[in-house]
Amino acid sequence: MSRRDHELLRLADEVLLPGFTGTTPPDWLRRRLGDGLAGVVLFSRNIRDPEQVAGLTAALRAEKPDLLVGIDEESGEVTRLEVTGGSSRPGSFALGVVDDVELTEAIARGLGLDLAAAGVTINFAPSADVNSNPDNPVIGLRSFGADPELVARHTVASVRGMQSAGVAACVKHYPGHGDTAIDSHHAVPYVDATEEELWKVPLLPFRSAIEAGVRAVMTGHLLIPALDDDRPATLSPRVLTGLLREEMGFTGLVVTDAIEMSAVSGPYGIGGASALAIAAGADAICIGGEHADEKTAEAARDAIADAVTGGRLSEERLAEAAGRVRELATWTVAANREGDPGAGLDGSPLGLRAARRALRVTRRSADACVPLGGPAYVLEFAPEMNLAIDKGTPWGIGGPLAELVPGTTTTRLTASAATGGAVEAVLSAANDRPLVLVVRDAHRHAWQMSALDHLLAARPDAVVVEMGLPNRRDLGAVHIATHGSARVCGLAAAEVLSGRIDGHFSGEVGDLHPLAP
Repeated sequence: MSRRDHELLRLADEVLLPGFTGTTPPDWLRRRLGDGLAGVVLFSRNIRDPEQVAGLTAALRAEKPDLLVGIDEESGEVTRLEVTGGSSRPGSFALGVVDDVELTEAIARGLGLDLAAAGVTINFAPSADVNSNPDNPVIGLRSFGADPELVARHTVASVRGMQSAGVAACVKHYPGHGDTAIDSHHAVPYVDATEEELWKVPLLPFRSAIEAGVRAVMTGHLLIPALDDDRPATLSPRVLTGLLREEMGFTGLVVTDAIEMSAVSGPYGIGGASALAIAAGADAICIGGEHADEKTAEAARDAIADAVTGGRLSEERLAEAAGRVRELATWTVAANREGDPGAGLDGSPLGLRAARRALRVTRRSADACVPLGGPAYVLEFAPEMNLAIDKGTPWGIGGPLAELVPGTTTTRLTASAATGGAVEAVLSAANDRPLVLVVRDAHRHAWQMSALDHLLAARPDAVVVEMGLPNRRDLGAVHIATHGSARVCGLAAAEVLSGRIDGHFSGEVGDLHPLAP
């Protein structure tokens, strides 16, 4: 290989952020970092606990002191650092319900300090998506809400908090994944909006974040005909260079969502999509969420280099992208990350207080009994979640309620298991005990609604706890909306059911008046 070829490959490596397997750095990753690789992305498979992550990132930094270490730590449903026990902070939707920007900023700063202590330098959060479509299969609770102004102010608060801790915030999924009905992990989502509508709704939070100094923007693999009727945003010069850079004035790092997602890799392959993204205006390629091996990372590097030698990507554009990666890496090294660990992993109650404030409870029957009169029978409906949410992340009411009310028992049903016989078995097992029915996005799943109808017809006194989007509040004798499924959301609801928190929600629950008929 000539020196010229080696320099080009190194330049291509400088825009890649691959994933890897294991809780210690593999040899190939150490070698590639020494050859110029931009950094890494951490996933749940790389994490046992924060102390282990700190050791892992220190080992990586020994190979390249200024590498970027990225993570998808949104809190709530999408957590990596707390995947084994569940998040100690509610997700964005719950914070939007509370609508206290100082609280959102404090939560983000605490999270940033925890990430900095673990050696993470860029967090792919917050989601700046306006969740305009309640049937959206991939955003939902990850958004601050459906009001663009609310989403904008909480996005800014989250960015401020995160970056005050020395961790670069990365707003996503530009130009807005909220009004979609398809998960881009599987296919290309289509956004049917005029350019005027785009400016008023999905782009507003991104504009606000840019004005607030956000360091990075993550692209969404979305087809928006009003902007580009041929290529998804991640691969579109019109969307990344024309709109984001020239019209919106963003000068920071543009990083792609996982490039192996079918929406972009399907038509072009992982390498082809990587090269097209850089040519369109992206600066860094996230890769390895599903293909976490050296072969995949090497193929992406080679495809980018080949695009330069083949005239499909200018070397100047590639050098510009690599320069922006280095600029952000320099900022993360220089950023002030002094201070105590954040409010969450150290047992601080800030996240739980936020979860309590997000509760909304409605008494629909004068005979409803909350707190419960004794140990409950809890039935949790478990739908298939999108790929952004780790399948092993704990959630639910049964566990925390059993700790507060010994003797509580829990059954969990999936779509395939929620048969008529299974529902009848629940009714038999619950017998004269309080019955608590826990759902997630019940309005999106016909099987949950069918089972609920059957159960509530037989047990109109049952309590319904919605841990997803609460589009139906007319279910159960008492309906509790947690606005999230994080560990603290389940605990806050369990406190109400057990009477640990006053049933009239004085004090910490504050502005709620939930038990009025």
